[in-house]
Amino acid sequence: MKSLFLACVTAALGGTVQGSVGSRCASLTQIYDSDSPTQVHTAKAVPAGGLDISSEGGNQTIQNRIPICHVQGTIKYSEGQTGHAELDASGEATLTWELFLPEHAEYNGRYLGVGNGGYAGIIDNYTMLKHLNTGYAVGGCDSGHHQNENGNNTGYAPYMEDLAKVNAWIHDSIALTTRVARDSITTKYYVQPPTYSYYYGCSTGGGQGYSLAEFYPGLFDGIYAEGPGNYYTHLVLSFLWNMQHTNADGFLNRGTLNFMAEKVLDACDGIDAVKDDGVIENPLKCSFDIQTLECKPGQNPVNNNRTVCLTTSQVQAARSIYRGAKDARDGKIVYPGFNLGTESTWLGQQTVLFESYGAPILRQLVFNDTNYDAVQNFNWGSDLDAVDTFASPLIDGITADLSAFHRRGGKFITAQGWADPINAATWPMRHLEDIQSTMGPETVSEFMRLFMVPGGGHCGANPAYPQVPAEYHVLDALVEWVESGKAPDEGVLSSSPPDGSSTTRRLCPWPKQAGFLGGDHNGWESYKCVETSAIVS
Repeated sequence: MKSLFLACVTAALGGTVQGSVGSRCASLTQIYDSDSPTQVHTAKAVPAGGLDISSEGGNQTIQNRIPICHVQGTIKYSEGQTGHAELDASGEATLTWELFLPEHAEYNGRYLGVGNGGYAGIIDNYTMLKHLNTGYAVGGCDSGHHQNENGNNTGYAPYMEDLAKVNAWIHDSIALTTRVARDSITTKYYVQPPTYSYYYGCSTGGGQGYSLAEFYPGLFDGIYAEGPGNYYTHLVLSFLWNMQHTNADGFLNRGTLNFMAEKVLDACDGIDAVKDDGVIENPLKCSFDIQTLECKPGQNPVNNNRTVCLTTSQVQAARSIYRGAKDARDGKIVYPGFNLGTESTWLGQQTVLFESYGAPILRQLVFNDTNYDAVQNFNWGSDLDAVDTFASPLIDGITADLSAFHRRGGKFITAQGWADPINAATWPMRHLEDIQSTMGPETVSEFMRLFMVPGGGHCGANPAYPQVPAEYHVLDALVEWVESGKAPDEGVLSSSPPDGSSTTRRLCPWPKQAGFLGGDHNGWESYKCVETSAIVS
């Protein structure tokens, strides 16, 4: 589960910004009384280039290109009577938030709320600053608990012992932050509220986006949920399923996974009429059978240190990952499996993902037993009911009725990578189908779109597809839809592939896909969105 974090923020301001802007910014520390659950701890005017923020791993760095007012504060909260986190001056839980306000001349009149990744506990300053540079007032938070409480890779998450923090994590923290950062502080700073408000989040942040539409439908004009973990409880059950079904002789090591991915790509690269671009436009149209890679009698799966075939156990394991987790009682899908073309990214599914993100949920929210061994003891029947009873209401955002969000005129866009190593790519399709069944396809088409990204990973690039553009210009399309009424039905631009090339592609609203018209297959103008089968197998 990708979790963006602030690797470093250097406060080499090179002097204080003088004048009325600086004093107006500093005055924001006085906006709340000392006994308020909300406190503004710092408000500083920062010149252009004064913030230097690194992305995860430090491989990318960004600075503020424009002067800003940088505001930081906290919110005290507790579990309210409605089951949602609520402001409470005597609350024992604390949410930390930040707000970047561009100087007035650079402000575009819009507010953007930014979500979290994984177990959160940190503020995604990198994404915040990226959008600040385009003129947004941008707010973000740590989702209601600190990083040292997230418990990643330990099988235990301390913050899950506090239901207020669990409620805040995915369901409520963005709403708590927005009511402070936007409704109070941004409005005071610019002497009027933002003209439009948007939200962007990926992974857990995508789940937060769906929760906002469900629980706080009036809060944002537009929501962009990428790689959404909105069915979080069943997503982590898929980690358990994949770990269980690839243990012992079924384990698929790195060499085997790369071998599988190569064979799948060889078979299906050309189904979009663009051969040798190294990506499958629509994997649902790929009919490759993994059993064709099974070793012949007496054949060694490895020859000269290279995988040349799969054992019977490995074929069975791969089929379990493709099929997805199922209810042992009736065979219904618990969470969909992975599509063809994702094979090179399955290592984490077999190893670290469940212990990192699934085990704490089962141990602390479902079974109340920190020693519970799900790998050995989980029952794929009755225990599913326990997950849906005790954990799902706290962290999932899967309602199929988004009527309130539709009535207020909101627009909602999801983007999902076909080669996402975390989320099964077809989950957003299935959820969209549920929403369409509940609200009617025509109604849903008025406010909702899903964009599938061929070769796309989780919250950006998949390392196996460096030639695939990893910058999705979805927020721009969402703004145009909200403010001008133009739905993005002709597609959205994607650009900036990790390999450094100038390749661009057209992302199309599902169930359409990009059809090649001829010409330069590396340019998005050479594609048109065309109808394709919407069947999800």
